[in-house]
Amino acid sequence: MDNNGHPGPDLVGGPFAVIESDPGVFTSLTRKLGIKNIDFVELYDIEPWAVDHLKNLHGLILCFHYAKDSHRPADFEDPAAERVWFANQLSDDACATLAILNVVFNCPSLDIGPTLESFKTETSQMSSVIKGLAISSSSYIRNAHNSFARPADLRGALNTISITTLNAHAAAQKKAKQKAKESEKPPPKKRGRKPKEKTSTEKSAKNKPEDSSKNEEEAYHFIGYVPAHGKVWELDGFKSGPLEVGELANAHAGSSGVLDSSPSSSRLPDAPPAFLSTQGWMDVVRPALRMKMQKYGSSIRFSLLALVSGTYERANDEWEYWRRDRVVLERRLDEVDPGNWRSKVDPNNLLGAAEHAFTHPLSQSRIFAADFASRRNKRDMSILTMSAVGELCSEWEETVKNVVKAKVDLEDELSRAKRDHSEHLKRTHDYEPFLAEFVRCLENEDLLDDLLDLRFGGRKKASQNKDGSRGPAKKKMRGLDADDDDSKYKNDDEDWEEGSEEMIDKDDDDWKPNRR
Repeated sequence: MDNNGHPGPDLVGGPFAVIESDPGVFTSLTRKLGIKNIDFVELYDIEPWAVDHLKNLHGLILCFHYAKDSHRPADFEDPAAERVWFANQLSDDACATLAILNVVFNCPSLDIGPTLESFKTETSQMSSVIKGLAISSSSYIRNAHNSFARPADLRGALNTISITTLNAHAAAQKKAKQKAKESEKPPPKKRGRKPKEKTSTEKSAKNKPEDSSKNEEEAYHFIGYVPAHGKVWELDGFKSGPLEVGELANAHAGSSGVLDSSPSSSRLPDAPPAFLSTQGWMDVVRPALRMKMQKYGSSIRFSLLALVSGTYERANDEWEYWRRDRVVLERRLDEVDPGNWRSKVDPNNLLGAAEHAFTHPLSQSRIFAADFASRRNKRDMSILTMSAVGELCSEWEETVKNVVKAKVDLEDELSRAKRDHSEHLKRTHDYEPFLAEFVRCLENEDLLDDLLDLRFGGRKKASQNKDGSRGPAKKKMRGLDADDDDSKYKNDDEDWEEGSEEMIDKDDDDWKPNRR
């Protein structure tokens, strides 16, 4: 156990199961890992119209149909890459969590929690391979990852690692036996004959690369994109290091590269300069994404998730900001125009809307932004300097409109959180015991054979005709007419019984009786 009460490194380790490329799953996974105030949203396009509405874009996670990619060693020799936290992927199906960690560990503005902060500090001087080994050996990270996998995928991961271990053991034993046999054989005698030259056909067959695409299963892989240290980086756990995508236009403005391109950011006055530190780094990464999509297939083989600041936290802070703004404005209006100002601000029934909008959906509200108090203090000082009733009433009406919008956003985030939690419960519930018991009960009640259209002994029943009789009475048979009288063929039933085994599992076109 470490100082935080979490399990330490597990040198034996265990498998990582497959998880879905879903924004709700990734958001819940980051919360499980202790990362605060971030969300994942799915992007349906990489053009500006699909990205400009995002608030504080920290990084991207791309899921694509994996294919081997070749790069020169010089592509990874950038001195700036040494400052980028990067880990290699050493465990199968761990690429989702690895891509998340590679991105968030290069975003200094994020609160990753004490456990991951300690992990990042301890592994900062390690090589990328040892960092990947530390991730694979961390039971804290592995358990958080596997908590969002389906039970069937967990069993499949255990089965895969068992088969791989047994195959490796069998291959090692076979190699040892072959080596022992070769050591027992006498050395071959030298002959004076020249070795037979290989024909051009044999040479071409030897040099021809094997087409492994037919043997490889279809697999998907997660990689990350993040702005850090004045550049944009592609972080792929299967590559030897971070790959530079491009340089930021305003590299000296900040190292985080956080983009706030949302028009609604102006709704919160005096936004901190960290939100506006650099130019939009999506303009740098967009050509690289477009090239990768063109290289590896159609758009349906890709899933792009954007790492943004927490949408619920931002909506809650915005609602709380305007709620306090209303309190200060009404106090100032009571001082300037006591008793009369309410009649001047109710042409559009804003007073009625205010009673509903200023009620929090939850029992209580809390503050998440660290700079909330300083911005609120500046706003309160500006309100105290206002003395005109008309100006104060106008500010009050604007506050009510803003809080109504914030209330709608807040309720939408709460509904989305409930929906994601419900989907998580459905996804991680193990239905196999129920299904197994249900089938067992059907068998005990002698209902399973009827449902599967089987008769005693597990053989398929003969098809039933419209008149309720069994057997292919409506089929045309060689030398027989199915419409003839039954008296002519009194031994038909016996013939069908004897040939029933040969008629099972055949197509209708080949379905003919076995006549004597």
